[in-house]
Amino acid sequence: MYDVIISGGGPTGMMLAAELRLQGVEVLVVERDLQPNPAVRSLGLHPRSIEILDQRGLLERFLEAGTPYPGAAGHFAGIVPARPPRLDTTHDYILGIPQPVTDRLLADHAVERGAVLRRGAEVVGFRPDDDGVDVDLSDGTTLRSRWLVGCDGGRSLVRRMLGVGFPGEPATTEWLLGEVALTADAEEVAVVSARARETHRGFGIGPAGDGLFRAVVPAASVADDRTTPPSLEEFRTQLRAYAGTDFGVHSARSLTRFGDATRLAEQYRVGRVLLAGDAAHVHPPLGGQGLNLGIQDAFNLGWKLAATVRGWAPPGLLDSYFSERHPVAEQVLALTRAQSELLSPEAGPQAVRQLLTELMNLEEVSRLLAERVTGLGIRYDVGEEATGAEASVLLGRRMPDLAVPPGPRLFERMHTGHGLLLDSTGALALTGWADRVDRVDLVATGSADLGAAAVLLRPDGHVVWAGDDPARLAHRLRAWFGEPSTR
Repeated sequence: MYDVIISGGGPTGMMLAAELRLQGVEVLVVERDLQPNPAVRSLGLHPRSIEILDQRGLLERFLEAGTPYPGAAGHFAGIVPARPPRLDTTHDYILGIPQPVTDRLLADHAVERGAVLRRGAEVVGFRPDDDGVDVDLSDGTTLRSRWLVGCDGGRSLVRRMLGVGFPGEPATTEWLLGEVALTADAEEVAVVSARARETHRGFGIGPAGDGLFRAVVPAASVADDRTTPPSLEEFRTQLRAYAGTDFGVHSARSLTRFGDATRLAEQYRVGRVLLAGDAAHVHPPLGGQGLNLGIQDAFNLGWKLAATVRGWAPPGLLDSYFSERHPVAEQVLALTRAQSELLSPEAGPQAVRQLLTELMNLEEVSRLLAERVTGLGIRYDVGEEATGAEASVLLGRRMPDLAVPPGPRLFERMHTGHGLLLDSTGALALTGWADRVDRVDLVATGSADLGAAAVLLRPDGHVVWAGDDPARLAHRLRAWFGEPSTR
């Protein structure tokens, strides 16, 4: 019997599996595809996702496989501010990395941690009860698990079998995306592409490495079944329609289609079954937020579900996954809807686009939009009333990386997946919680600019207490890390 079965081995599912294994939870990931999907649906990671990788000791392997683009996080709907906004992070860049590479690195990490990955089978049914879930797989086996998490995409079978509503708007526009070889040379491609984008902002083509080009072009119509990839001839036809040439396209490495459907699940949990990633929300790819949103869902859910499995979760901890992440998804959907409007060639949206272009040259505006797109500006309601100016600034926000002399950086101290108490008073204790929360005595190790006398961080790096009152600290430890151990 597994503690958790995850349906879907994409980036959300594998990130969640790794987070659960970090806490000692037994995990099985069931993935329909026998081989990793070669389709490139995402091209990069945002600063908050990069921070998450750093907090778990994964960043170096991603940096080796990707290309940082400093300042790119400030773009919105293709609008580039005159000066990139100053973001409160040590990772102020977009990491260009194709999704198949991200998928592979996260899967490798989860398996290294001890997660079991079963390819070539998928969840086709399940029956939850008070103690767990019986999960039926397409290979005819039935497995027992204490929890089931649907990370099985926008057409999630888990969500549909739960009967969870998925309101929103259906796709009205569709794009074709391909990694292909061309007979046209790079200079011709650049000139023709720039000319086409003057009137069709949904068109783009550029180098993808290995001698290939990545091209995106509007489809002729919305397909009834977007799981069926476009043919190479369909791709050629649309390139000619929008660019006046098909660039001699041939030898596709991958062809796929995506639309602008925008939907959000009404619930993320029904009993012992949960949803994460695209199973919980779908939206247009504008701003590149989809994969990042799923990774951040997993990072929020992982430690909470693990705490529930291991029996120390305080009341309401698991339900805070929905109360925290559902509003974040609502905001992302709103941002992608706005960006979709700004790409319209109609006069009204173009007038708004011109106005926003001027506004984004204001530091405050460009930083606000960048923080929302990248996830750096997220502030959760952590149920604590601020007791001073220090706490009011910090509570609910993620703590940026800090130098914690003379030892490692803050993010390096978070590789264990524990909570963390940063104490510059030297007088605060963790008696009863030391198995769940690590302590850094800043009096002994040196100063760090916390913005408060002491700060308590959750395993995901968000601040749930700031101050110097031992009694208040104990109260907040109970609220987020359960009752103290008597051992």
